[in-house]
Amino acid sequence: MTDITHVSRREALGLLGALGAFTLGVRLRPAAAAEGAAAGGEVALFVSIRPDGRTLLTSHRSEMGQHVWTAMAQIIADELEADWAQVEVVQAPGDAKYGDQNTDGSRSVRRNLDRLRRVGAAMRAMLRQAAATRWGVDVEACVAKNHAVAHPKSKRRLGYGELAEEAAKLTVPAEPALKARAEWRYIGKPVASVTVPTVVRGGGSYGADVRLPGMLYAVVARPPRLYAPLRGVDDGAAKAVPGVVRTVRLPTLEAPPRFAAVGGVAVVARDTWAALRGRDALKLDWGPGPNAEYDSARFLEAMQKTAAEPGTVRRSRGDAEGALKVAAKQVEAEYHVPHLAHASMEPPAAVARWSGDRVECWACVQAPQSARKAVAEACGVPLDRVTINVTWLGGGFGRKSKPDFVVEAARVARAAGAPVKVQWTREDDLHHDYFHTVSVQRLTGGLAADGRCVAWRHRTVFPPIGSTFTAGNTTPSWGELRMGCTDVPFAVPNLRVESGEAKAHVRIGWLRSVANIYHAFAVQSFAAELAAAANRDPKDYLLELIGPPRHVDPRGEGAEYDNYGDSLDEYPIDTGRLAAVVKQAASRARWGRALPPGHGLGIAAHRSFLSYVATVVEVAWDSATKRLSIPGVWSVMDAGTVVNPGSARSQLEGGTLFGLSNALYGAITARRGVVQQRNFPDFRLMRMDEAPRVVEVHVVESDAPPGGVGEPPTPPAAPALCNAIFAATGKRVRHLPVFRDGNPNRLEV
Repeated sequence: MTDITHVSRREALGLLGALGAFTLGVRLRPAAAAEGAAAGGEVALFVSIRPDGRTLLTSHRSEMGQHVWTAMAQIIADELEADWAQVEVVQAPGDAKYGDQNTDGSRSVRRNLDRLRRVGAAMRAMLRQAAATRWGVDVEACVAKNHAVAHPKSKRRLGYGELAEEAAKLTVPAEPALKARAEWRYIGKPVASVTVPTVVRGGGSYGADVRLPGMLYAVVARPPRLYAPLRGVDDGAAKAVPGVVRTVRLPTLEAPPRFAAVGGVAVVARDTWAALRGRDALKLDWGPGPNAEYDSARFLEAMQKTAAEPGTVRRSRGDAEGALKVAAKQVEAEYHVPHLAHASMEPPAAVARWSGDRVECWACVQAPQSARKAVAEACGVPLDRVTINVTWLGGGFGRKSKPDFVVEAARVARAAGAPVKVQWTREDDLHHDYFHTVSVQRLTGGLAADGRCVAWRHRTVFPPIGSTFTAGNTTPSWGELRMGCTDVPFAVPNLRVESGEAKAHVRIGWLRSVANIYHAFAVQSFAAELAAAANRDPKDYLLELIGPPRHVDPRGEGAEYDNYGDSLDEYPIDTGRLAAVVKQAASRARWGRALPPGHGLGIAAHRSFLSYVATVVEVAWDSATKRLSIPGVWSVMDAGTVVNPGSARSQLEGGTLFGLSNALYGAITARRGVVQQRNFPDFRLMRMDEAPRVVEVHVVESDAPPGGVGEPPTPPAAPALCNAIFAATGKRVRHLPVFRDGNPNRLEV
């Protein structure tokens, strides 16, 4: 629930400068405020019309290439009846007055579509009333269109800028009339991005672009492994490097890591190159710390042992154990997904400047309020003395919602007595990420004599994200389990889900689609294995597992389920929609067609972030050269109401390629607690000549409430790929990545 309220010119000046003569804000009611919103119903979103007619939207969400600015502007412009050329977007700084600013969870549109529509509709109504009052006519005789109000009978017309001051004095309508869907001009249309033209011309400001007068540059020598203590420092050679100003020792990190800096020594210089050379010259004595014996290969064996034993029951239907014992055939498989790094195009970067006891930061962050809080806590200053200015993000995938790099900049700048930019290198980024967790999934299925699946048991084991916030936490949260595990929508009469314990030895964070990645890989791969065991077509068998159209509620079977923070009544787990995208993807890929020798098709489907995606992958295996290629990918997404189909298609393409790249090559490994990957030769990405030759995507037209768009395309990619490899080669890929040593000529299965 939301309220729309006036924002006075005085209030506007205290927010972002002179927003305009006519400014409305959306006030979140405390009972309905999202996590992160201020108590007491603070104004969270702002829309303003200036006297020159320009319309400004203050975006509380970060722009990182997902075109959230464009989508929000479309919503406002449509209900406002604005001229698209007159709409601008400005970034809000980190502040609780803007409500929930976390740009994650694929929720920017789904949480704000109704709010922004109502603001636009309210402004349109007030502008019409202002014009009607000035002309002395009935408001119903006035028409708002294309940034102006007209009175057709008298052929009079006034631009929005001319009416702004008068409209600002009117009462805000409590329930403004919204447009009918058929009247939408921008919503649901592939409107051009508001940011891309600036980007391609070299404009815009990213984290690494910020420059301040007198600014120094710093890089940090961080611990080789999590919690390793620094026993000694010899910085003499570092200080002798031309351009190096000083070194700053950062506090040793203690568990839990949260969003604090990991510690180490910062080298501050007059340019980045000098700082890097100075860092190389440091002589540091690191203690072993508690993770010195962490070896990812041995840890995998330990998780496998855990997954082989019964765990904590998280969902139960019927009698899975009994049904497995009497099944005509039992099928069992184990799946492994390693740690993954975010590896966004732009490594973390932040600038900090102190003025007395106040600090102002500029950074590429997804969660500016988290950054503000982390800096305040680390530096021991009140929250209201920390300012976070949000730059554009060169990708994020969840990494930049963890502001440890902003904390580093604030600490180093205070010690240096000058503005400082802390720049991470790609090596820093891969060594000190909040890694996507490693997992083992063990699934057991029971088949009847006719091949039907009558029993399903799923055991999941992984170090939880909660370990980052609570020391010693080894238990997966319900939020992680409901991402493709406890919410599996299959119509199997006997179903059981169990979880095991696993200890984290690195910082664990969320990466694009989070736990859906490993759960969907296991569930959708196993569905294809059951089909093979039943001698059935994988697509037909998947549809049989999904079953008839219905709404699934895991809560009736012992599972806690928060449905990504939204109501199951509004966003049910709808097997009809899931089956529909399976059928559409198969049709577009011409499932069942005759394939050349060595080719195979694989299919997978998954619901995540309230959207439904199905993907078909075609692979080609050349047995003579031992090379794998991907001739084609077909993906279909049902995300409910989509504001910008063009952007949604781009997200569907990008999210699918992201999933394929990680499936082919993605792996972070550790020996003696030290991450082994340094740069892209070690953490390899899918290259242009390896990308699918055909990528066809389709976004379903729907009037259902909006679901997520950025994250749902990723989970089905890996299982569809591996199912296709089986179809082409007869070999199962159960442990990712497909190419375990990064060599595309070596397929290990």
